[in-house]
Amino acid sequence: MRKSLITIAVLGALAAPSFVFAADAAPASDFTASYNVGLFSQYIFRGLTQTNNKAALQGGFDVSHKSGLYIGGWSSNVSWLRDNASYPVGPVYSSGGSLEIDLYGGFKTEVQGIGIDLGALQYYYPGARNVGFDKANTTELYGALSYGWVQAKISGVVSKDAWGFGKKYNAGTNGDDERGTYYAELNANIPLADTGITALLHVGRQEFNQARANFTVPDASYTDWKVGLTKGFDGGVNVGAFYTDTNISGANATNNWTYANKNIGDSTGTVFVQKTF
Repeated sequence: MRKSLITIAVLGALAAPSFVFAADAAPASDFTASYNVGLFSQYIFRGLTQTNNKAALQGGFDVSHKSGLYIGGWSSNVSWLRDNASYPVGPVYSSGGSLEIDLYGGFKTEVQGIGIDLGALQYYYPGARNVGFDKANTTELYGALSYGWVQAKISGVVSKDAWGFGKKYNAGTNGDDERGTYYAELNANIPLADTGITALLHVGRQEFNQARANFTVPDASYTDWKVGLTKGFDGGVNVGAFYTDTNISGANATNNWTYANKNIGDSTGTVFVQKTF
């Protein structure tokens, strides 16, 4: 009996510290953070190549609160600001017009299975542009509804300039404020059974609020679409490929979307590998 009591006492003493550690465990944080980095054969934004069909290194971060509030940032190399002569080229300006930085914040929630996402996004392009060109920096507000694997989203410009379309293009006119420019899109990410492969489907419409369309330059508005496949692997690695195209052609291409003697809205394919932490 004595031996049994001693044994029980020893076992109890050994077990006691585990209860102390459990009681002292730190509570779960109300914040979550994630990071991503990817290598793409080119950077495509709303159907338009931003890197003249050349490779792009991209990365970003997201911080979210359990309330639904979130903030984030993302960046990629670009070349279109130099390709269309908006930003000067040369050793002195080696950093200007070669980078895009996006900063955003918003609120996400779900009601009766419907996802709601509201937020604001600032596109920023460091560097000094050439005289006579409008600002590339652009501010948008956005709202999205999602259900299952389908999402509908609209983004509206609230800045006077929108990616180089703005006040200076029509010098002497007052009707070239780009506020009201919007992009409407439908997206679907469809998992293909248990393969780990997801099909990507997208169609979007970019509408510019430009008085200059009433003068001598054709409206720059256009429609784009995308189809693709992605596959996820252990460790947060994702690889994929997609095909994009637009209806940009004729005078619209010549006057608005021909950079470095190339229609940046032509059909093209992109492959990528991405890692999420």
